[in-house]
Amino acid sequence: MRTTKTYPLRLPRSLKQTVEQLSREDGTSINQFVTTAVAEKVSALRTARFFADRKARADFKAFDKLMRRRRGMPLCEGDELPK
Repeated sequence: MRTTKTYPLRLPRSLKQTVEQLSREDGTSINQFVTTAVAEKVSALRTARFFADRKARADFKAFDKLMRRRRGMPLCEGDELPK
């Protein structure tokens, strides 16, 4: 079973030159640089989806009730909810 697959990537010349320069500065190969960049983008998109899904399931009435309770420490200046 192979864990990697070759993918022919076409980049505009200016972007390829920038990637070459940045990967040299980073001390990595172009392949490793592009792989890391793709992994970062995938992570960002999955994180955004995670929070969007969480927001869709949120119970804002329960949150408001929880925030109005009278127990615990008083709010510090700057901790107020916007109106």
